[in-house]
Amino acid sequence: MSRVAVVTGGTRGIGNAISVELKKRGFRVAANYAGNEEAAHRFQAETGIPVFRWDVGNYEACVEGLRQVEAQLGPVSVIVNNAGITRDAMLHRMTPEQWFEVMRVDLDSMFNMVRPVINGMRDRNCGRIVNISSINGQKGQMGQVNYSAAKAGVIGFTKALAQENAKKGITVNCIAPGYIDTEMVAAVPEKVLESIVSQIPVGRLGKAEEIAKCVAFLASDDAAFITGSTLTVNGGQYIAS
Repeated sequence: MSRVAVVTGGTRGIGNAISVELKKRGFRVAANYAGNEEAAHRFQAETGIPVFRWDVGNYEACVEGLRQVEAQLGPVSVIVNNAGITRDAMLHRMTPEQWFEVMRVDLDSMFNMVRPVINGMRDRNCGRIVNISSINGQKGQMGQVNYSAAKAGVIGFTKALAQENAKKGITVNCIAPGYIDTEMVAAVPEKVLESIVSQIPVGRLGKAEEIAKCVAFLASDDAAFITGSTLTVNGGQYIAS
């Protein structure tokens, strides 16, 4: 029987590509989304992947959402924590709401999504958790103190959780994408985008499908000896040691 994978923020951008790639690899995929009903329903119609709406920043919502997924598809074996938001501002102008909203969605969601399913994974001695961080969680980014802090926290979360669950057949890994050609990046002013691309040694933005293939590998049996790792996928823009 194929394994069940849940992808947060799974109907748009990188999450869309991840959901489609995992389905292609034989997983039964549940795509979570937060609020864009039109995009979610269009995604479901085009891909045949069921969609589930809940707020990953709310623990009780995650418990209930995951319960619905398991009732419909079966026990969750793979969690892809992809959902994330930005609320950019220099720290001296940042509001508490901008700080806490990013922390809630980008970092608290790690606990909210994993805690309800980790005991089931441990009981079955099988599980894959793939967390999406960012190049800016590795190097920092001016105007993104909140986002950079949250995404750096994702890397620490990954390392600690990997150690806790390695003996239970559960791997926990992280991917840190650079600048990927998505709607979010496309909205950046043209001159700013040109400046970003000029800093990428391979000379282009990444593709969502390239991140998706990395996720699919880490979710597969072929990656059973990889845990606690951060896979840097940024075209050489930032080379982490």
